[in-house]
Amino acid sequence: MQITQEVIGEEQGQSVTKYVLINDHGTHAAVLTWGATFQEFSAVEDGQRQQLIVHQDTLADYTPSPYCLCQAVGRVAGRIAGAQFDLDGRTVQLDPNDAPNAIHGGPHGFNFVNWEATTHQTADTVSVALTHTTDEATDQYPGTMATTITYALDNDDQVTITFTAKSDADTLFNPTVHTYFNVTDDQHDLQTQWLKLNGQKRLVLDQAKIPTGEKAAVAGTGYDFRTPQTITDGLAKLAQDGVVEYDDAFEVVPSETVPVATVGDTAGHREVRVYSDRNAVVAFTANPTDAKRADVRDYNALALEAQTLPDAIHHADFGDVVLPANQAVTHTIRYQYVRK
Repeated sequence: MQITQEVIGEEQGQSVTKYVLINDHGTHAAVLTWGATFQEFSAVEDGQRQQLIVHQDTLADYTPSPYCLCQAVGRVAGRIAGAQFDLDGRTVQLDPNDAPNAIHGGPHGFNFVNWEATTHQTADTVSVALTHTTDEATDQYPGTMATTITYALDNDDQVTITFTAKSDADTLFNPTVHTYFNVTDDQHDLQTQWLKLNGQKRLVLDQAKIPTGEKAAVAGTGYDFRTPQTITDGLAKLAQDGVVEYDDAFEVVPSETVPVATVGDTAGHREVRVYSDRNAVVAFTANPTDAKRADVRDYNALALEAQTLPDAIHHADFGDVVLPANQAVTHTIRYQYVRK
């Protein structure tokens, strides 16, 4: 087990450090302090390094991107309708950075922070813990909240991400990492990448991508990933209804033993299994590393965002995202690479 680190540049006058976690098989998990970014997840196959997530090579390519490419997002992932919510008898108004709604913690969320970092190593695990404290004056969410995001790589080729937060006032907490996958051999597109989801329903969204409160069965539709289906085949079914992308929230069954989602390649070379303690996976197709393809529908990346169902603060049956004052709460996402 090994950890390397290097300063890779500056952002807002602060040095940004890259940490590379390396296990005994040569599997890499790289993390940037800027945005708590999951910059690399790769494994050695037949002497060649195979990338599993989509990444940029330089810090400069991350900072102007609208895609939150493999970055931590919070305090709350996804959209909050009207950029406001009621809590403890008052209405909280957020910055509407997806007008008129708020998305991914707002313009001062986790992905705009250069996190403090410490490392830890055992015989079977290497990890980096990123810490930051946010106050209400910064992001408009109630309370001063201390957050730790820990990335840990073990010798089972698993990356476990834990989010722990504690606030001095009731607030909201529903973070994720906006991880984009392409596990195909050449990573040019998604024609040979399949997805499987452990869920029966998806949220019905309005034109602004805000949940209406209705949950629709996925069976027999382009949203049906209960058995493996390629992204391309799914989109072909949706195209009949004029839908050109995935930007959808699926209700899944939280589990430490059964993946909430799995991505793999049709050649049968590899897959990545996603485990989560929360009830949703948001799937989003994009071309986040190629500005020339921003509006092209031949996508090369699939984001899988494990979280509680979005806009839960406005829907009682979506899940509880309230972080009670002075109470620490932890959420976990785990990615396991499997060579087939």
